[in-house]
Amino acid sequence: MNTQFNLKASILLAALFCVPVAQAAMTSNDEYKANKTRIAADYKSEKAACGAMNGNAKDICVEEAKGREKVALAEGEYAHTGSAADSKKVIIAKAESNYAIAKEKCDDRSGNDKDVCVKEAKAVEAKILADVKLSKKIDSAVKDDVQTKRDADYKVRVEKCDSQSGDAKASCVANAKASVGKD
Repeated sequence: MNTQFNLKASILLAALFCVPVAQAAMTSNDEYKANKTRIAADYKSEKAACGAMNGNAKDICVEEAKGREKVALAEGEYAHTGSAADSKKVIIAKAESNYAIAKEKCDDRSGNDKDVCVKEAKAVEAKILADVKLSKKIDSAVKDDVQTKRDADYKVRVEKCDSQSGDAKASCVANAKASVGKD
């Protein structure tokens, strides 16, 4: 049972991180609005279809519909903006939705079996959210390091310009600024 759940969790993790980093073409505002309208309509019809069910099967169905809506909205936002932050929001939406569905499925169990099921589902979500948080920290650290390197290169280039004077020095400083992207 645990091996099967761990395999499913590994597959889920792999699938979640296959979200493309860059979007080839972003959707227009009209496409974005139409997509949101379509997602809302799909959610309504999926939720209505759950009405014919009873008990926990109905709860699972509703949670799956909510999850699809949440993920579709996040993917639509990402398709519209193409930003890395929205890419991470897609991963978070998938993790949270999968947790909610898994937790609902655990309601079919009882006792310790149910407790273990819920904890395993929460562990998968926690790992994914921790990975997203870590990637944000890594992104921030990389940006800081790149800026530190640029600043150091600029200082060295400007120092080399100090041996010159007049227009040559001004040109050297301008070239130093241009080489590191300073205005």
